[in-house]
Amino acid sequence: MDILRFITAGSVDDGKSTLIGRLLYDSKSILQDQLEVLEKHSKNKNEDGVDLALLTDGLRAEREQGITIDVAYRYFSTPKRKFIIADAPGHVQYTRNMITGASNSDLMVILIDARKGVIEQTRRHSIIASLLQLKKVAVAINKMDMVEYSKEVFETIKADYAKIADSLGLKDVSYFPISALKGDNIVSVSSQTDWYEGSSLLEYLEQVTLHEELNTGSRFQVQYVIRPQTEELHDYRGYAGQILSGQFRKGDKIHILPAGLTTEIAKIEINGTEQDLAVEGQPAVIHTTHDLDISRGDLFTTEEQVPTVEKDLEVLLCWLDQKSLQPGNKYLLQQNSRLVKAVVKEVDYKINVNTLIQEKAEGEIKLNEIVKVTLRTAQPLVYDRFINNKKTGSAILVDETSNSTVAACIIQ
Repeated sequence: MDILRFITAGSVDDGKSTLIGRLLYDSKSILQDQLEVLEKHSKNKNEDGVDLALLTDGLRAEREQGITIDVAYRYFSTPKRKFIIADAPGHVQYTRNMITGASNSDLMVILIDARKGVIEQTRRHSIIASLLQLKKVAVAINKMDMVEYSKEVFETIKADYAKIADSLGLKDVSYFPISALKGDNIVSVSSQTDWYEGSSLLEYLEQVTLHEELNTGSRFQVQYVIRPQTEELHDYRGYAGQILSGQFRKGDKIHILPAGLTTEIAKIEINGTEQDLAVEGQPAVIHTTHDLDISRGDLFTTEEQVPTVEKDLEVLLCWLDQKSLQPGNKYLLQQNSRLVKAVVKEVDYKINVNTLIQEKAEGEIKLNEIVKVTLRTAQPLVYDRFINNKKTGSAILVDETSNSTVAACIIQ
């Protein structure tokens, strides 16, 4: 059974948490003790006697204000598919949370309040979907019960959003008239919208196709070198990690980067047993035919579609720190298990997240701003463009002194 990772986006009080609560509640993914606590703390009860938003607004500060201030991850499944939901905050100042949540998602569900229509936050979240190359977007026009399930309201908002999608190159967009509070068109198609000819939101999420455009190339990054050096396993040397993309077979000729070494795969172990094949997403231990100097962070790749190995790289940065970014600052760049020192050589331009227009970067780069920069790393970095491979085309910048994550990187 495959997994769909999706993120919900929208402005404050558009009903994101209620929508996720409805999906969890109607798919019977809530334990009885959770339901009892939910009923006890519910203030804004629906017809079932519960406040579904409380399922995701877990932080006390969120409950007190009735808003979401961090990305909350929830898990549920149906007989057809497993789901990981990222419930992202709606406030402008939490744009950084939206970007980190969306970077690991296959799809974005954008909520629009039927009473308000398309607003600035709708455009901002759509731009983030475009920047992060999310191929599919589901537009859920919520609170249809408050506009008497009007087809005209739905069609007007749909036409308004279609203009935004067209300008951003979002081609695979689906539209749903829903009421998260009442449950209309969430799990099953509602009789209240007899004019609507599409599927329910959950049916769409169960059936939407994934991995139409696979990550480029076969990539495996070493997380740990296994050398037991016991009498029984005297000569054992295995390289543990995860298949980031593609696949590897026993006997494949591979390159070890950035050193540029060449060898062959002698053996593949998965869950302690030998296998002939390891595919994307699987943890594995790979053995090579030659005894080479291989360490944590080194990348294995097959001969087809070899990645770039450079010290200078152009990246889009979403700045996540309260302390501003300035050219010349030094950081640690973390790309999966590879950690190298890096310096920001120059800031090329700033992206206006409301219009996607490139603007001159004057002064300091502040929290939530997105900029194009040139980085130089102390050692060569092995990478693909983000548009070709999200796993090897993304990274984070870490402050050397505080160890806090200061930026999310999209390699151009």
